[in-house]
Amino acid sequence: MKDNSCIGVFDSGVGGLSVWRELVALMPNESTVYYADSAYCPYGPKTQQEIINRSSKIVDFLLQQGAKLIVVACNTATAAAIDYLRANYSIPFVGMEPAVKPAAFNTKNGKIGVLATKGTFNGRLFLETSNKYASDLHLEIQVGEGFVELVEAGELDTDNAERIVKASVIPLLDRGIDQLVLACTHYPFLCETIKKVSAGKNINIINPAPSVAKQACNLLQQHNLKSSDNRKSTHHFYSSLDTKVLQLLVDTIVEDNTYKFEVKSL
Repeated sequence: MKDNSCIGVFDSGVGGLSVWRELVALMPNESTVYYADSAYCPYGPKTQQEIINRSSKIVDFLLQQGAKLIVVACNTATAAAIDYLRANYSIPFVGMEPAVKPAAFNTKNGKIGVLATKGTFNGRLFLETSNKYASDLHLEIQVGEGFVELVEAGELDTDNAERIVKASVIPLLDRGIDQLVLACTHYPFLCETIKKVSAGKNINIINPAPSVAKQACNLLQQHNLKSSDNRKSTHHFYSSLDTKVLQLLVDTIVEDNTYKFEVKSL
């Protein structure tokens, strides 16, 4: 039996497109509905209850659009709300988990750097993952100050972006890390700038998005929710603010962007 309804994806803004990119690459026959909560971005400074409230409204909307599985493509929302969502809704959810495990496996000198928001660092998932896989390693954490705002503005490769990225990345490099975990879905869009800032340093940059897409694929299979193999997919994008940067970033991912973009306040 095949299920031709859609995969729902949401983030505090446009950053979750780094996960959407991997989902559509891995499962080209699956349709998606993406919600960017850019009017309320960033989620980092918000309370857990505020994030739960926003996440619930967005999930309700995605269910109205026919979502069969929802990807919480936001580390902060995952940390604050994934337990609540799983307890209160009957469909499968996939959340973000800081990729400390592969960093711990790949490190040569035992020094791992993690870039994230304050909300992620304060969340249960980060603490549990860190204790499980990196308790005997040097774990260096750093908030990517201003990173989310850069991506939300569509400012990815400018002198200002390099200055802001440098302020957070250089302290990690100075501590001798050889693995850098991008624990916010916005951050992969700054990957080229991060590489530029870290040029000459032998570091491995880890983006967890491909693993999240694989988990979504596995869950669809387990729950018998996969779409027909020959089905033509559709993709619909909504934003609580405007769709300018959303469209700009989608254009960098796909060559022929004929998708639908709408502003939708929740």
